[in-house]
Amino acid sequence: MTEQLAPMPEDWQRALAVVAHPDDLEYGAAAAIAAWTDAGKEVAYLLATRGEAGIDGISPAEAAPLREREQIASAAVVGVTTVEFLDHRDGVIEYGPALRRDIAAAIRRHRPELVVTLNHRDTFGDTFWNTPDHKAVGRATLDAAADAGNRWIFPELVEQGLQPWDGVRWVAVAASPRPTHAVDATAGYERAVRSLLEHRAYIEGLTDEDPETYARSFLDEMLSANAASFGGRPAVTFEVFPR
Repeated sequence: MTEQLAPMPEDWQRALAVVAHPDDLEYGAAAAIAAWTDAGKEVAYLLATRGEAGIDGISPAEAAPLREREQIASAAVVGVTTVEFLDHRDGVIEYGPALRRDIAAAIRRHRPELVVTLNHRDTFGDTFWNTPDHKAVGRATLDAAADAGNRWIFPELVEQGLQPWDGVRWVAVAASPRPTHAVDATAGYERAVRSLLEHRAYIEGLTDEDPETYARSFLDEMLSANAASFGGRPAVTFEVFPR
């Protein structure tokens, strides 16, 4: 019998989603985010890069503003209107104090109870090797949730008017190979597809398949694969670290 995942906590109002690239949240997590915004919760996005190295046929100088526009449009589909970019270099994000400080600053600005990030572990599903950017940003986000509440770490943030925020109650890691919780993706599915489709230039650079066929096939397969561990319902899974 498949071990069942717990439902995600719902007793929160503000979330901050922190990922490396435009499109990271759209490969599944957006279905959960749509459900959260439907419930009246506030979600903001923080992107470490502008995804400038993500399209082989488009130079970084052209790709960065294009992918920024696609991400803003994509977020709007699932009810997210606040999208910020940190301008770390796509493909070579370095884990370290600078990245932790930038994320901690955003946590202090937005004061979320829930922080969402993407898989920080070495693999997806114990099979596919993860990228350095995902690992760096995921690990830095887990650390920054604590940094944000300590006034003696990055004291320059206080000098900038960003007071400590120790109100993060959970960090939820999407697409982790070690999930503990899930969100029913049924209600948010169509918007998740439309949200991923807003990354049209990225998808067209990735595959010759029709973009909508590609988006539906990917999300159908991923969300349905999680159903066995969530009462037969298509689901977005998270590894949740309580604080």
